[in-house]
Amino acid sequence: MRQITHPGPTARTRADVVACHAEPVRVQLRAGQTLTRAITEGLAEVGFRAGYLRLDGASLAPLRYVMPAPAPGDGHAAWYSQAYDLPDTRIQQGGAHLGQRDGQPFVHCHALWHDQGMGHVLCDESVLAEDVTVQGWGLTGAGLVAQPDAETRFTLFRPHAASAPKQRTALLITLRPNQDIGSALRDIARDHQMAGACVEGIGSLVGTVFEAAPGLDSYATELLILDGGIRDGACRLHVASVGFDGSVQQGVLRAGRNAVCVTAEVLMIAN
Repeated sequence: MRQITHPGPTARTRADVVACHAEPVRVQLRAGQTLTRAITEGLAEVGFRAGYLRLDGASLAPLRYVMPAPAPGDGHAAWYSQAYDLPDTRIQQGGAHLGQRDGQPFVHCHALWHDQGMGHVLCDESVLAEDVTVQGWGLTGAGLVAQPDAETRFTLFRPHAASAPKQRTALLITLRPNQDIGSALRDIARDHQMAGACVEGIGSLVGTVFEAAPGLDSYATELLILDGGIRDGACRLHVASVGFDGSVQQGVLRAGRNAVCVTAEVLMIAN
């Protein structure tokens, strides 16, 4: 399994996990708003300040995004490309975490769009072209908060406990670099006695290796989990992934071969 060297000291804790309640929701996103504002207000209308939404079918004009890019020479192990603008684009499949950064709502989103493009959506600069209803989960008991990370020198989401939920049906998880994403999630599920679960989320890998589809050689790739789950002691992740040159591949990740590059932000919901 490939590895990557980050500039800072390796953190002792390799996964942050907070138990929470995930409530299935349908959320109305309104035209004319930035994606950040639409998601924040949409979740607030159904009673939540944190959550994960599937943005399938959302139309954006513009859609502004970046892709993974090689290290810029300032010590970071990888970086982002220049920003690209698409004038009118419909998201085919997308995932967005709503959390907090500097006390304000912040959205981290990866998406795949109609022309097979994919990237990290700049949610403060991308605007809804029409109203759309999307599905996802509102969270109580935990939320993601962005904070400086000494190991990678990025500002990254980490889960933080909030007020105690009425029940704990899910785990909000972030993973640190250089561990196989599937193995890490399998072990977390086992440690929390979660025999079966749905796995949702986004992240980055040190290259992407599939069971059958051609892989991506870029040493930093971004991913969107399209269909993930824990079953019979194993984690199966069907993902879309994009590399430095914009090439997009989809498939099931090969077990034991896909190291986290910078982070993975995952919501694991008990079946």
